[in-house]
Amino acid sequence: METIIKQYTAKDFKSDQYVRWCPGCGDYAVLNTLQKVMAEIGVDPHNTAVISGIGCSSRLPYYVSGYGFHTIHGRGAAVATGIKVANPRISVWQITGDGDCLAIGGNHFIHSIRRNVDINVLLFNNQIYGLTKGQYSPTTKKGFITKSSPFGTVERPFRPAELTLGARGTFFGRTLDVDLKSASSTILAANAHKGTSIVECLVNCVIFNDGAHKWLSDKETRYDRIIILEQGKPMIFGKDSNKGLMIDGFNLKVVTIGENGITEADLLVHDATCEDTSLQMKLALMEGPEFPVALGVIRNVESETYDAAVEQQIADVQAKIKIRSFDELVDSCEQWEV
Repeated sequence: METIIKQYTAKDFKSDQYVRWCPGCGDYAVLNTLQKVMAEIGVDPHNTAVISGIGCSSRLPYYVSGYGFHTIHGRGAAVATGIKVANPRISVWQITGDGDCLAIGGNHFIHSIRRNVDINVLLFNNQIYGLTKGQYSPTTKKGFITKSSPFGTVERPFRPAELTLGARGTFFGRTLDVDLKSASSTILAANAHKGTSIVECLVNCVIFNDGAHKWLSDKETRYDRIIILEQGKPMIFGKDSNKGLMIDGFNLKVVTIGENGITEADLLVHDATCEDTSLQMKLALMEGPEFPVALGVIRNVESETYDAAVEQQIADVQAKIKIRSFDELVDSCEQWEV
């Protein structure tokens, strides 16, 4: 009998729920990209689980057709881990925000990365608490005035890439809400990765932090301010594709192709699969105006996953143990009559 393979479209992954985000919110772009990616991946909706914590981004499970769990604040990683370990065949997506993930959920975040659970984490970063009306978050820039920092926050922000690589992460990527093409390829790569994949999604909050990423998203200057990293390709960027990155001692340097005898052959070539995180960390932490901000897949290395290791351990124990049922377990214990 011929096996019929279901061909999905983005519509198959859209629920019947009204999307309750503010008009113009960057979260819409990530949702639309995710639904298209899920269709391309081809995993059945009933084999897909979308897990979230609390925050604007954490409403997303309602908008995807499949299983979903809207958990409590910061605990999405714990629930996502449990689902993946209980049923490794499920495609698990964790949706979280910079507040949900890096504040109350920070400990779960770094340990799910350390364990390398095979889940896909989309970290929406708008540098603000949007759902609770505009308090500063762990990624808010120092000095920024918010409702909870009326004179400017005095705290230094977390950098998600730094936390991910510091926790021995095997995959880190970054997307920008207005750059849908690179977002799609990055999320597809995250899904293909075996292990915890972290994708930092730079999104705009039009109400409480409008323009947080405007320096990058402005259409006229965007491609002079971002660099889309591609595996095995020279690090070239710029509206005219005439700028690139080189190494200068221990530091990165922006150069112009054609000046001072510099050619494409002199530029760095991206290798996301390198075990050493040194260059990947430098690329992930680049900031303007001196450097472009890196988008795309920055790190992608292979390592054993937590869920596969647990499954194998259970199989090994089952192969050796003589007890096969609960009754046999009870009978094996010391017994006496009263």
